[in-house]
Amino acid sequence: MFTWFRRLAALSIVGVLAACGSGSDDPPPPGTIAEEATAGGFTALVAAADKAGLVPALSDPSADLTVFAPTDAAFQSLAAKLGFPDAAAMVAALDGPTLAKILQYHVLPSKKLAADLVAGGATQPTLYAFEGAPTKLSLDTSSGVSLGDAVLTSAAVTTPDLPASNGVIHVIDKVLVPPGVLTIVQMAQLNPSFSVLVDAVVTANLAATLGGAGPLTVFAPTDDAFAAALTELGVTRDQLLADPALPDILKYHVVAGDVRAADVVALPKPAAVATVQGDSFTVGADLGITDGRARVARLLATDVVASNGVIHVIDKVMLPPL
Repeated sequence: MFTWFRRLAALSIVGVLAACGSGSDDPPPPGTIAEEATAGGFTALVAAADKAGLVPALSDPSADLTVFAPTDAAFQSLAAKLGFPDAAAMVAALDGPTLAKILQYHVLPSKKLAADLVAGGATQPTLYAFEGAPTKLSLDTSSGVSLGDAVLTSAAVTTPDLPASNGVIHVIDKVLVPPGVLTIVQMAQLNPSFSVLVDAVVTANLAATLGGAGPLTVFAPTDDAFAAALTELGVTRDQLLADPALPDILKYHVVAGDVRAADVVALPKPAAVATVQGDSFTVGADLGITDGRARVARLLATDVVASNGVIHVIDKVMLPPL
C-alpha cells in the first residue's frame, strides 16, 4: 500500500513538472519564412512575393533558405527614387517576372546565420540566375554585415537571425538591385553618386532614350566629376543644366551597343570609340579615356549591367571637341 502511494506521488510530481515545462509562456515554434514575414509586418515584401508567385517556395517545409528581407521603409525608398508614389504602386506597376528576379536576388539557396555569413567569404550566390550563372552579393563583415548590389550601393543587416521553420530571415534597410532588370536610367537613379547626371539627363530630355530598348553603353561621371567640371568650366550647376550644349555633352558619354569592360580591354590601343553624339574619344593602353579636348578620364567601376545596356563609372565629365 505504501509503495503504491509513493509511486502515485512520484507520477504526480512528474506530471506537474511536465506541465510546467510545456506551459503557455513558452514561445511557439517559428512558422515558415512566408508566415514569419507576414507576421513580422513586411507588407511590401509579402505583396511582391505574392505577385511574383514566390509564396509557395517561401512556404515549402522542406526548404532551407536565407532571405534578406527589406523593410517597408526600404521599399518606400526604392519606390520614391524610381518615381512611384509609394511601395504599393510600385509593386502594382512591376510585372511578376520582374518582381521575381528582384526577390530571388534576396535569397540564398541554403540557410546562413549571421556567423555563417561572416565566415563564408566575400560573396554569396543567390537564387537569381543572370547570363547563365547565379548572381552574387558582395559581403562586407568588417562591422556587422552589409551587402553590395549590382548598382554599387549597399544594404545593412539591421536584425539578423530571425528563425523560420524552413530557413532564416535577416532584416535589411535597402532593397537590393540585381543586374539586368532595371534600365540604365533607373540604375542611375538608385545610386546617389549619379544625382547630377540624372538631373542632366532629365533636363536634356534624354531619359526616354537612355531608358529605351538599347542596347547602349554609358560612361557615367559621378557627382564628384561634375563638381570638378563646374570648377574647371567656371559655371554653376544651374548654368550647366541650362547650357544648350548639354545634350551633346551627355551624348558624348554614350556608345551604341552593349560594350563590356572585356570588350574595351580587347580593343587594339589606342582605340577611337565613336559616340552617339558623332565625335569619338580615345582609349589608351592604360584604359585612360582621352576626350576631344585632350582631357583624360579614368574608370572607377565597370559593368553595371542594366536591362538595356551597361554603365561604366568614370571620374571626369568628358567634353567633345570644340
